[in-house]
Amino acid sequence: MVPSLSRPSSTVGSVSESSRPRSLRIATALGVLLALIAYVVVQYVTGGKGAPRCTVGSGNNTYRFTPEQAANAATISAVGTTRGMPERAVTIALATALQESALRNIRHGDRDSVGLFQQRPSQGWGTPEQILDPVFSASRFYERLAEVPGYSRLPLTVAAQRVQRSGYPQAYAKHEPDAALLAAALTGRSAASLTCTSGIGVRKAGDPAKVRAELVRSFGADVLPRGGAPAAGAAPRELALPVAAAVESAGPEGGGAGGASQRGWELAQWAVAQADALGLAEVSYAGRVWSAERSAEGWRTDESGEPGRARAGEVRIRVAQ
Repeated sequence: MVPSLSRPSSTVGSVSESSRPRSLRIATALGVLLALIAYVVVQYVTGGKGAPRCTVGSGNNTYRFTPEQAANAATISAVGTTRGMPERAVTIALATALQESALRNIRHGDRDSVGLFQQRPSQGWGTPEQILDPVFSASRFYERLAEVPGYSRLPLTVAAQRVQRSGYPQAYAKHEPDAALLAAALTGRSAASLTCTSGIGVRKAGDPAKVRAELVRSFGADVLPRGGAPAAGAAPRELALPVAAAVESAGPEGGGAGGASQRGWELAQWAVAQADALGLAEVSYAGRVWSAERSAEGWRTDESGEPGRARAGEVRIRVAQ
C-alpha cells in the first residue's frame, strides 16, 4: 500500500498554523507592555490625576517624591523650626528619615523599629503608638540631636549617627543633597520652590477643623489667629494665617514679591506639601498662588484679584469641598 502524501503536508501546515498564534500573542503582549510604559511616562511627566507627585528645586537640582513623603517631610521640618532648631538640623533630620524609611511612616523594620526614623521602643524612644506619630517621632529626634555637641558643624552622617546608632552610618550622606533642597523649601528660605501636582481639589474634600488641628500640632497654637477663629473676611472653608512681613523687599529667594517673609513661605509650602493629605484646594501668599485644579502650573503669579486670595501679611488656605 502506497503511503499517503497528505500527512507530511498536513504536519507542515499544522506547525505553521500553530506558530502564528504564538507570534501574535507575543506581539500583543509586547504592545500592551509598551502602552503601559507610555501611560506611566505620560502620567509622570504631566502630573496626571493618576500619578500625583511633588517636586522641590529646579532644573538639574530637583528632587521628586510622593505626596505622602511630602506631608511627612513638611511635618519633620515644622516640628524642627517650632523647636527653634536651625535649617541644618532640619536637613539632618530629613536625610535621616530618607535613609531610615524613605519618608514613609512604616509600621515595621529591623527588630522593633518603627516610624519615620525607625526608632525602637525597647531603646527608650517611646511606645510604638507614640513613635508612629510623626510629630512625636520628629520631636524625639530633635531632642537627641540637640544633645550632640556642635552637631551643626559636624558632617551630616556623623551628626545623624550619634543620634541613630545605625549599623550603616555612611548611608545618611547620600541623602544630603535632597534633604538640603527639602529643608530650604520647607523652612521657607527658598520661596515657591516646592509644588505638588494632583487632582485632590476635585476628588477629595477636606475638613477645616482637621487642617487647623494639624497646623497647631506642627507649629503650635500661635500659628492661628487669636482664638483660632477664621480671620476677618475669610470664608468658613478658608484659613488666613497671619505672618510678619519682612522689612526689606524679597529677592529671588523671597519669591519676587515685596514684603514676603521666610515664615510666610514656610507656612505656604507646608500647606502645599500637606494638600493631598488634608484635602486643600488652594494656597496663596505674597502674590503667588498654588491650586489643585491648576497644579501642573506650580506656583503662579496671582493676577485674579479674587477676594479669597491672600492679603498682605497672611497665608490663605482654601479647603476643598
